[in-house]
Amino acid sequence: MRRLPLALLGAALIALPVAAQQQQKQQPPEAAQQASPQAESEPALPKQSWSFDGPFGTYDRASVQRGFQIYSEVCSQCHSMNLLHYRDLGPNGPGGGIGYSEDEVKAIAATPFINGRQVTDGPNDQGEMFQRPGRPYDKFIAPFDNPEQAAATYGAVPPDLSLMVKARAGGPDYIFGLLTGYKDPPPGFKLGPGNMSYDEYFPGHQLAMPPPLTDDRVQYADGTKATIDQEARDITTFLAWASEPTMEVRKRTGVKVLIFLLFMTGVLYAAKRKIWLDVH
Repeated sequence: MRRLPLALLGAALIALPVAAQQQQKQQPPEAAQQASPQAESEPALPKQSWSFDGPFGTYDRASVQRGFQIYSEVCSQCHSMNLLHYRDLGPNGPGGGIGYSEDEVKAIAATPFINGRQVTDGPNDQGEMFQRPGRPYDKFIAPFDNPEQAAATYGAVPPDLSLMVKARAGGPDYIFGLLTGYKDPPPGFKLGPGNMSYDEYFPGHQLAMPPPLTDDRVQYADGTKATIDQEARDITTFLAWASEPTMEVRKRTGVKVLIFLLFMTGVLYAAKRKIWLDVH
């Protein structure tokens, strides 16, 4: 009697894939082809080789610094990074920062971003709020005071970039593709109302942000040639660091844990053989 339910269960499991195949065969061709135009209109992201890929990957500090220059001179006009402090860039920052000394961090904090804004502090002795240069313990100064002000200025709230690489499917490849994917729309493609731009890799292919990067948009402090691809790669590397500044520490810890586990495996195997040596 117990074998009957098991036999019925086995027959049901065998019948399920057969029924699914028959249903797929009976599906009309129009339904099978519905997804093909969408798939064709969404090209694959350009796969890039990043220094921080893989279990032993690390951040290219020179590229991270160039990316920070791109953010401070270009992206900070519209986008905030509210999860970062200026001190994070220095030697005491998470993961050891991005290679700046404490004096350099102080100078960076005191220099306004491209948006020209300073820190609102106070009240002073007269009970009034006042503006002052940034200090290492301050957060990155946002280009707007609140989301409502951003929406009134830009028509929508530009997303915060602190975790952008983690927040988007495709991660750094998506960011790189978005920044390098601006082009003229193909024949027959109609952009929406307003100053919309066509982008090959953005979902829907049109967005309100104009192309942020151009050749020689910045003059790199280290003399690197500022092409669009180079700028996109550097800002993507900086955003990857911003999204996980302790990645290198995590990977080093993981390697140490694996070495420890391999060592303990050998010790326990040797102990097992020793204990059971005389057991027949």
